[in-house]
Amino acid sequence: MSTAAKQTLGFQTEVKQLLHLMIHSLYSNKEIFLRELISNASDAADKLRFAALSNNSLYENDPNLKVTINVDKTARTLTITDNGIGMTREEAIEHLGTIAKSGTKEFLAALSGDQAKDTQLIGQFGVGFYSAFIIADKVTVKTRKAGAPANEGVLWESHGEGDFTVETIDKPTRGTEITLHLREGEDEFLEDWRLRSIIRKYSDHIMLPIEMKKPAPIKEDGTPGEETGEYETVNQATALWTLPKSNIKDEEYKEFYKHIAHDFDEPLLWIHNRVEGKNEYTTLLYLPKHAPFDLFQYDKPHGLKLYVRRVYIMDDAEQFLPRYLRFVKGVVDCADLPLNISREILQDNKIVDTIRSANTKKILNTLEKLAEDTPEKYNDFWKEFGNALKEGPAEDFSNRELLGKLMRFATTHTDNEAQNVSLDDYIRRMKSEQKKIYYVTADTFVSAKNSPHLEIFRKKGIEVLLLSDRIDEWLVGHLTEYQGKSLQSVAKGGVDLSELADEEEKKDQEKTQDEFAGLLKQVKEVLGDKVKEVRVTKRLTQSPACLVGDEHGMTAHMQRLLKAAGQNMPTSKPIFELNPEHPLIKRLKQEQDDERFGEWTNILFEQSVLAEGGQLEDPATFVQRLNKLFLDLARV
Repeated sequence: MSTAAKQTLGFQTEVKQLLHLMIHSLYSNKEIFLRELISNASDAADKLRFAALSNNSLYENDPNLKVTINVDKTARTLTITDNGIGMTREEAIEHLGTIAKSGTKEFLAALSGDQAKDTQLIGQFGVGFYSAFIIADKVTVKTRKAGAPANEGVLWESHGEGDFTVETIDKPTRGTEITLHLREGEDEFLEDWRLRSIIRKYSDHIMLPIEMKKPAPIKEDGTPGEETGEYETVNQATALWTLPKSNIKDEEYKEFYKHIAHDFDEPLLWIHNRVEGKNEYTTLLYLPKHAPFDLFQYDKPHGLKLYVRRVYIMDDAEQFLPRYLRFVKGVVDCADLPLNISREILQDNKIVDTIRSANTKKILNTLEKLAEDTPEKYNDFWKEFGNALKEGPAEDFSNRELLGKLMRFATTHTDNEAQNVSLDDYIRRMKSEQKKIYYVTADTFVSAKNSPHLEIFRKKGIEVLLLSDRIDEWLVGHLTEYQGKSLQSVAKGGVDLSELADEEEKKDQEKTQDEFAGLLKQVKEVLGDKVKEVRVTKRLTQSPACLVGDEHGMTAHMQRLLKAAGQNMPTSKPIFELNPEHPLIKRLKQEQDDERFGEWTNILFEQSVLAEGGQLEDPATFVQRLNKLFLDLARV
């Protein structure tokens, strides 16, 4: 080997500081260094492919691009070799590791001293090559530019302490060879199984063969035999998502899903999408058939596998999907993000926001089509993931209308527990004069189905949504209208069905209010602070009384949910409504005995609390009142 013009070049003082900060702070997992170096090798191969389009001689009669990894346990070195584009002497000085580029002073000026924040900045700045110094105390690089003479090879060497040497050498082959001289205590990276596991974890889908020597064969007596010196490809060397959809079989899609989702079942469906133009990225998204047991374990990591130019970056990149779609599995491969991007940087990135928005639309539109084409399959999907989708309207305002279209409910139209009625179905069955979509919430389906608030709606043939999932109160608090129709709780405020009432009904309602004014005042005096107001109801046809939430307040069901969740919310007083047509209310109106009037009033109130699914503060007294009433009736 001939050498010439050896130089020792010193990094700037600021770069020494940066190197130290990066080596000790940037990567929490040391194995990342191999991903970074293989990624650089892959980039070098991509650059050679591009350059060779106009100058095929750059291949130098060796068009088979690859990465080779060799270990020397005696010397304690790890060598990563590629036959990509290579570098000239000038390029080695300028480009070996991005910390040698301009902008270092500006970057360091932005450092705040907060290690967490500074680490994010380092990731943006990009220092992939120098991650080698996390495990090595010396790095030697031999490189030659493709198409250059053999005597224009370059030897670059550094201990990562602020300076490096560069000299010219003979190098018969193009490309770059990086040798890491391991620090004490890093011998795990000399083990064949360890390196293979890292490659499969981070670089399995690099579209470049990554070769290592075949392990020594095992003899019959269980001892290792002689190494053959032959090499084998460790990675798959094919990124499935980068292939044209027409070239991928359904079975291949399904097997890839099982690999990334660790699911033994096949996916319900998948969405393979490639975008080119202002942003360049590919997504392969899967909808599972069944919900995982921990779907509602909110501290569980979720998200997509992130690749940048086919290089694995991280699992569970949650920024590419809204939380309510956390059950979606898959990969996103973006050409426009830096390889050293961190989770924190992903939080505020316009490219990420664009991909997130596109992914969300694609999934929701696919679900819409599934519901239209195969409603049975969609109903099966809804049983598994409906409650997660119900979180959507609160989280995703821009897609609220589309999410509303995907919602499914049980209703009084069928009176069964199956949630298979869409809001579009409901609207198609609405009476011509009806202006609102009505719903009732309760702790159970049976409670919702038998709610006294439904009586007038059943009488008039008005369909009501029966909501009994815990998430439903949250849903209707944010999905307040759909297709121009507002959603209205039948258990809040006054029921205004005037558009469905005839003139005679309206006159009777006004007359009744006047006739019962004295009774309403007397009942309010008995109940006192237990209720906000007592009034005649238009919503009951069979029950004597019911409790109603204030128009702008919370329902009793919502108050119970918040209380169960440990929320100390101020309790809003209910409105007590009486059915003037019920015999018990007519009897109460005629009662002259103040004590008996008080007993009956309290029983009616407490019955209404129970009918709402609530709990009595003093059940024993309620039972005593009821028993006393039974005894009085027995004496008659």
